[in-house]
Formats: sequence, structure tokens, C-alpha cells
Amino acid sequence: MTDLYQSQRAMRQMRQHALQRGVIAILDVGTSKIACLVLRFDGTGRLSDDGSIGALAGQSGFRVVGAATTRSRGVRFGEVTAMQETERAIRTALQAAQKMAEVRVDHVIACFSGANPRSYGLDAEVELEGNVVTENEVARVLSACEVPEYGAGREVLHAQPVNFALDHRSGLSDPRGQMGQALAVDMHMLTVDADAIQNLVRCVKRCDLELAGIANSAYVSGVSALVEDEQELGAACIDLGGGTTSISIFMKKHMIFADCVRMGGEHVTQDISMGLGVPMATAERIKTFYGGVHATGMDDREMIEMGGDTGDYEHDRRRVSRAELIGIMRPRVEEILEEVRLRLEVAGFGYLPSQQIVLTGGGSQTPGLDGLASRILGQQVRLGRPLRVHGLPQSATGPGFASSVGLSLFAAHPQDEWWDFDIAVDSYPARSFKRAVKWFRDNW
Repeated sequence: MTDLYQSQRAMRQMRQHALQRGVIAILDVGTSKIACLVLRFDGTGRLSDDGSIGALAGQSGFRVVGAATTRSRGVRFGEVTAMQETERAIRTALQAAQKMAEVRVDHVIACFSGANPRSYGLDAEVELEGNVVTENEVARVLSACEVPEYGAGREVLHAQPVNFALDHRSGLSDPRGQMGQALAVDMHMLTVDADAIQNLVRCVKRCDLELAGIANSAYVSGVSALVEDEQELGAACIDLGGGTTSISIFMKKHMIFADCVRMGGEHVTQDISMGLGVPMATAERIKTFYGGVHATGMDDREMIEMGGDTGDYEHDRRRVSRAELIGIMRPRVEEILEEVRLRLEVAGFGYLPSQQIVLTGGGSQTPGLDGLASRILGQQVRLGRPLRVHGLPQSATGPGFASSVGLSLFAAHPQDEWWDFDIAVDSYPARSFKRAVKWFRDNW
């Protein structure tokens, strides 16, 4: 715990240093692609005072000056499995983005999915020593939160105060400077497998880069794909990636729950590859151009040329109806959505005042997915694209870039986290945790 706290603080300082120098790279390490953006800060890109996001997206003080993607290698379920291959892919994406930006980058902020995220809701209350809430008092109430026993081999990735209450006034985003007697806080803590973080850190170091921050991609996707009202009133962001499907729930502009399903678009491609007896590359092409999840009578008649170069003329000239392709894809997509539904139920999503669901990520582009999702998840569903940020090339504005754009906003305007305050690190008792769910049901 102490090491992590110190390393997170060190990364925060490094980020400020990078922002002062005016340039930083964003790295989204995914299962199917590695995306890199180079951001230039123009002096207004200082850390925002109110720690909020969303409203600042338009004038966030930075512009994208370089962007590149490359096929991911050595990553499974969002986690690094083959260090050298991932290192090579990161270098490729970074060099291309630097070339476009015409600037060398030393500092990088990375995000990743997977790693079995687990959410906890913590709370605490302290009597104020004076009548005014100071930075010190905020640190004191945060250190009074009892940290659960989250098990060996796990690390805290995010720990954000999501709500403050002063006496009987709840729903304060920042109580500093206000008068009162007693200060209470609700905090959301997200833990992940330590190995996944360490492997990513090592990979970035091997690329001769300094890591200035690390984030969960479910969180940053929500930051960029949910509009301000959704972040405020309650919404879930479902990011359908290549190897994983990430879930985050936002309320009062903060993430209050995150989880992940270890299935994504690549599993659909594998099903097509096996079902039709074609290589993965062909299956991916067919899925992209002809895929869908809702068959109509016309789809029986629409024939797809499968192509191939095996040399066997009959085999390479095969055709398949679109209805047959949809018949292969739909069961897997339904399975992923059913898993998402279970995770949302566990989170108590049904208790939030608003239950908007936003689908994003590359997999969300499958035709008919929003209709199927709203039937399975039983809520209002819309397709989400990342917010517009200055200088973003047209090629990087699609839903597959939600986490990259969200990470840019996270870099420019990080929300307050536990390690931004001077807390006595030895004051962490442990107790059995309350899941985030019960906590936000009781507290909102």
C-alpha cells in the first residue's frame, strides 16, 4: 500500500513536470490495437482547480499534434503477456506519433483494461478541528476511511473521493473553504491485479519512457463517451474492445463502479473463423464489412464472397449468406451482453435515478447492436463517440478511440485522488468491505 501510494504521487509530480514542458504522450494498450496520441499543452493546460471534467473538454488547454495506431501484439484480455512483442508495438506507435508531431516525447500516460477490476465504497467522518474545511481536514477524513482487505497480489489503481458532506449538506464536490462542524466523505476505490500493472510499467520503461500516470480504460472511456448530464445523473459506459468488454458506472461526475468481461470483438472473429473455416484475417474482414446481429429476410439472399488464397479453387470461391454470418455472430454478442447485464445487476445499477447506457469501443460499431443491447439490458441505450478534442485527426474520432481521448482529458484535468493529499500512510486499518453498490444505494 505504501509503495503504491508513493509511486502514484511520484507519477503525479512527473505529470506536472511534463505539463510544464508542454508535451506528453497518451498510450492506450489494447488487445487488438495500440493507440498513441501526442498532446501539446499551450500554457492553459495547467491542472484544473475544480478537478472537474466534461465542461472543460472543449477548452481543455491542449491539442493533439500526433496520432498513430498499430496492431497490438503480446496482449491478451487487455493484459501484457509477451513483453518483447508489446514493447515493439508500443515503440512502433510512439515513433509514428512522434514523427507526425515532430517532437520527442519522454513522458507517457497509459491506460489498460482487464486485470480483474474490483470496486469498493469507503466512507468516513471526522469532527473538524477549526470551523473551516482546509486541505488538511480533507486529508484527515480520507485517511479515516477504512481500507478493506483486498488481498495479496492486488493494487489500488484509483481512489477518488466522490462525495463530501458537511454537517447535513451532502453532494459537495469540494468542501474546501466552507464552514461546518463535521466532514464526511464517500470514496470509490478500484483495485486490479498487481502483475498487470507491473508488466505494463516494465514495458513502458523498456521503451525508454517515463510513466506519468496510469488509468483504467473503463474509467477513461466513460470520461470521453458520456455527456455531462449522463455523468451527473447516472449512466453506464460499456466499452466493447477486442479482448475485453469494460464497464464503468458514473454518478455525480465520478466513476462509482468498474468491472470487466473477459470477452470482446476478437472472440466474435474467432467464432467466424471456426464456423466458416477461414483464417482470422479473413474472418475479421468479413465481420467488419458484412457483420451484424439482426437478420432480415433479405440477408438470406445476400451472399458474401469469402475469398482466400489456398490454391484450392473450389474452396476459395465459397460463398456464405449474410444470415449465416449473423447466425454465428449473434450468440457470442448475446453472451457478452448477458455478462454485462449480470455485472450491472451486481452493481445495483437499477437503483440509480437515471439508467442510461452508452456503448462505445470498436465493437460498438456492429450494425443492430444498440437494439439488441437495449433488449438484453432493458434500458435506454445509445451509441457513444468520444468528445471532440482539438487537433484530433478524423481517423481517431470513432468509438474505438473513446479510451484514448478520455485518457487525454484525464491527463489535462485529473480528478482528485487519494494520493493528492498528504495522508499519514500508516493509518490504514482493514475491515470487510462493503461493495460499491450498497454504498451508493445508501448514500445518494
